[in-house]
Amino acid sequence: MDVRLTSEQRQLRDAAAKLADELGPGSVQDLEDDNRLTRLEKAVDITGWRSLRSDGASGVEVASVAEEFGRGLVGVPFLGPVLADDLRGRIDGDNERWTLGVGDRVIDSRGCQRVLLLNGRTVMAGAVGTTIDTVDLSRLDAELVGPLTSLGELSPEQAEHWYALALVATTADLVGAARGAHALACQYAKVREQYGNTIGGYQAVAHLLAEGLALIEGSISVLRHAAWAVDELPPAEAVRAADIAKVYSARAARTVCETAIQVHGGIGNTWECLAHVYLRRALTSTELFPVRLEEIDLGLS
Repeated sequence: MDVRLTSEQRQLRDAAAKLADELGPGSVQDLEDDNRLTRLEKAVDITGWRSLRSDGASGVEVASVAEEFGRGLVGVPFLGPVLADDLRGRIDGDNERWTLGVGDRVIDSRGCQRVLLLNGRTVMAGAVGTTIDTVDLSRLDAELVGPLTSLGELSPEQAEHWYALALVATTADLVGAARGAHALACQYAKVREQYGNTIGGYQAVAHLLAEGLALIEGSISVLRHAAWAVDELPPAEAVRAADIAKVYSARAARTVCETAIQVHGGIGNTWECLAHVYLRRALTSTELFPVRLEEIDLGLS
């Protein structure tokens, strides 16, 4: 196994990072900036990244974009459409935008008209309904509107393969959110002063940030393996690698995001600070295709 990114994969990751840095929100107020969202939507649409899988991209490439979009709190749909694209593929002449349904709700629904969901091994299609309130302030969810239409059935191997990709994509979003929250906390620790010194100079804060970085590095390792496994290992083994990555990264992301709030003096739950937006996004991605520790017999601490 070689998890090093190729030059093309590094270019894709760098392009996603640049887009997220330029058009992602710089403050909580930016989350509701319609002009920014319009420019972000246009930029993501031009890239064609929502149809990465039908363009032949690997799980590693999907994960690279998802991770950078999570880091930058990109609020226009990506996870939903790219997973729907893997289920359905691109159909020429279809101008509707598709996203994904999970349970009775539609995720990543901003600007989408149609929804796909996997019920067992049957691919079902429905319509996107009214937007619903969720914990996540950076993305929109909506109601799933029926009646649902069956589009066909996947083989057991195809269903497992898609599930592994879904776990990897949501795990990548978690890793990105953790990286974004950690960077925000480090930036704050370098400028906030107490008793004449920046708080990052105190061991109590520096050790918290160092522990957060260690958790992120661990998350990146298990994510890289799981993303590689999507296309390189049998479906059952790919799902197992993704299960482990999801459990580890979800726990790590929650710890890192909560640490970021503490570094901000525990004020992260106020409206003005982006730290709580990262935590909300991490909690939401954790509950998308959730994996419990009990499902992994190795045990993780």
